[in-house]
Amino acid sequence: MACLLETPIRMSVLSEVTASSRHYVDRLFDPDPQKVLQGVIDMKNAVIGNNKQKANLIVLGAVPRLLYLLQQETSSTELKTECAVVLGSLAMGTENNVKSLLDCHIIPALLQGLLSPDLKFIEACLRCLRTIFTSPVTPEELLYTDATVIPHLMALLSRSRYTQEYICQIFSHCCKGPDHQTILFNHGAVQNIAHLLTSVSYKVRMQALKCFSVLAFENPQVSMTLVNVLVDGELLPQIFVKMLQRDKPIEMQLTSAKCLTYMCRAGAIRTDDNCIVLKLDHDLKHAHELRQAAFKLYASLGANDEDIRKKIIETENMMDRIVTGLSESSVKVRLAAVRCLHSLSRSVQQLRTSFQDHAVWKPLMKVLQNAPDEILVVASSMLCNLLLEFSPSKEPILESGAVELLCGLTQSENPALRVNGIWALMNMAFQAEQKIKADILRSLSTEQLFRLLSDSDLNVLMKTLGLLRNLLSTRPHIDKIMSTHGKQIMQAVTLILEGEHNIEVKEQTLCILANIADGTTAKELIMTNDDILQKIKYYMVGLCALHDSTSCTLEGEDRVIHMSNCSLPLCFVYQTSYGMTRKHCSRVLSVGIGGDPREALALERAEKEDGEMHLKKMKGSQERQDKLRDMGIVDILHKLSQSPDSNLCDKAKTALQQYLA
Repeated sequence: MACLLETPIRMSVLSEVTASSRHYVDRLFDPDPQKVLQGVIDMKNAVIGNNKQKANLIVLGAVPRLLYLLQQETSSTELKTECAVVLGSLAMGTENNVKSLLDCHIIPALLQGLLSPDLKFIEACLRCLRTIFTSPVTPEELLYTDATVIPHLMALLSRSRYTQEYICQIFSHCCKGPDHQTILFNHGAVQNIAHLLTSVSYKVRMQALKCFSVLAFENPQVSMTLVNVLVDGELLPQIFVKMLQRDKPIEMQLTSAKCLTYMCRAGAIRTDDNCIVLKLDHDLKHAHELRQAAFKLYASLGANDEDIRKKIIETENMMDRIVTGLSESSVKVRLAAVRCLHSLSRSVQQLRTSFQDHAVWKPLMKVLQNAPDEILVVASSMLCNLLLEFSPSKEPILESGAVELLCGLTQSENPALRVNGIWALMNMAFQAEQKIKADILRSLSTEQLFRLLSDSDLNVLMKTLGLLRNLLSTRPHIDKIMSTHGKQIMQAVTLILEGEHNIEVKEQTLCILANIADGTTAKELIMTNDDILQKIKYYMVGLCALHDSTSCTLEGEDRVIHMSNCSLPLCFVYQTSYGMTRKHCSRVLSVGIGGDPREALALERAEKEDGEMHLKKMKGSQERQDKLRDMGIVDILHKLSQSPDSNLCDKAKTALQQYLA
């Protein structure tokens, strides 16, 4: 266990080091032992709760000197003890502090100190070791490197309640797998720790209990041993049951339940054992209630505050615990866990990072496969967030069969599930590839699309229109979809425009028409539909009546059209009149500048074909303009271009330019 410090400390240099910090370090080198002792005591008082001071002292080289004093035989026991206390305080700072201490080989030095006969010095060394080993940056294997360490720690358990508390805490944090369990078990951990469960000190009892929970975890050998251990004439399982009582602290109840659960899973305790069944069931129910309440609390805290969401997610093991909650046997706990994740999923940053790091989408998809409606509603709502275009979870969710699942939700009798199903499909279709859009249309079917457009729930209708808008975006996609589903989509649009719907619904429908009009060939489906054209004209005539007011009631309708929506018909007119025309770019062909005559002929032929196509498009554009002009659209546009509403005026002028070009 002996190890003297030989290598120098490695650390980064801080921007500022105060003169007072230098003074503390200088006093450690005073030839007078009493002044050195007083200097260490003053340093102890200076670093308590002061992370900046701790960092300064580490940079100035205090750690190597403190370890040197701690290991010197000539140092007094009091000085060694105070050095251990200061080192423990430094370890309670940042993780970088712990890394610096580890670089100085602090663990071998402290383990060497445990050989001292002085109890106060031993307790100080153990306290410091406890702080270091419970840090996430400390490798657990450092405890097991020297084979003499574990048996010596077992021997120290009987020295005081502080040695019991610190050693049990070290064991519970450093027991991370079967190998560690075997080492501790073979050195008598069960026998040495069992009697600590009846200690007068709550901290000792709690740390001993935690030891048993990590020793019994997925370990039949330990579990079978625990079931026969007697403590003051009472079997260990009975002691665990007593610790489940409601008057015990929550932490103790939960840890006791863990021990009994692990023993049951290992077969050490029968699941129908009368000594624990009723009590375990009762207290597990209570534990479920506590977890449910905790998840609900986190969901509420993170609902509207990004900083709080970040703090929740950055809490150690918090995401793992919430994700684990998705597979709990208790429906209420699962529901609360889903609500908590749904609240946290409102963060763009967390969707891109933590939700992807923990692959939250995987357990969520399992929940969506088979769960009560109350869970499905929240889970599907959360899925809508995970399908946003910036979410890295979107692609794996698509690959896992989400399209069929969501299309199934749109057929639910529950309106909330229909809304979430179509909403998620809408997010999925946003800026999606043609294949994904085709999969959605194929899985949803035009029959179901019509049913959703006739849904009595306004939210379902609005999200369905939003889905159509996202499907009908990007010119090649518009033409492709309208070539196969154009007739049905135009029927749906006509159905909405002629129905008794509010302005928001008709606004979305007009946006769909504007998208269709942006297609190269799709626009012909509008130009050949006189009912649609007359409806658009009807809306535009209504706009003319709004020059002097913010709203008015149009003849034949009992609803109000607001100025904020007035430019929508103009988007349609602009797109249908504009025939994808462009300035014809002639090519300069030259056979004499190193060109191949065959290439020149090919280019000439291509130019001719391109010109014919251009003329064809120009002709189509002219025909559309003539038809709209005959309908009186141009006259209406002239009137609207004089509107006092600047947005409406600009849209009208832009549309007019297509007729004057």
